Amino acid sequence: MSTRSSLLTPDLIAMVDGGVSTIVSSCDAALHPSVMRAVGSAITPDGLSISVYLSRRQSRQLLQDVAASGHIAVVFSQPFSHRTLQVKATSARTRSALPADQPVLQRYLLAMQEEVSRVGFDPAFTRAMLAYQFDDLVVISFEPTQAFDQTPGPKAGAALPGAASESAA
Repeated sequence: MSTRSSLLTPDLIAMVDGGVSTIVSSCDAALHPSVMRAVGSAITPDGLSISVYLSRRQSRQLLQDVAASGHIAVVFSQPFSHRTLQVKATSARTRSALPADQPVLQRYLLAMQEEVSRVGFDPAFTRAMLAYQFDDLVVISFEPTQAFDQTPGPKAGAALPGAASESAA
């Protein structure tokens, strides 16, 4: 059992677990950014581990950058409220998607359909936006070492209490 505590409050863990917009980024050695929308995400109940699901074909540069450095930054945002969380890590790792990941992906899709419908988009839009071929999926997993409030407003960019101060991605 880990003695490490989560950087995220139960409320933030619930937000991430609720299936919100997920944008993944990294950078190369020259600090050129790579960015891609995830087609799924998952967080452990304790908030200590996060996994994001990406199309391998669409994310080549991002995957190269993560493989070279281990650095990753992920933004989770609720389209309806714009409530936004950014987490960073320095030891991300990748694997191919497994059949056991399918329920996670289905749960994420349903949650995103509900969330995006709150801002007026039909579920068909969300299904198209998050479409993938299962054999093309790659999973990036990591343990967050930094967390920031990125909700627009006066606290945007503020590190969450307990978050490490070093730059991760």
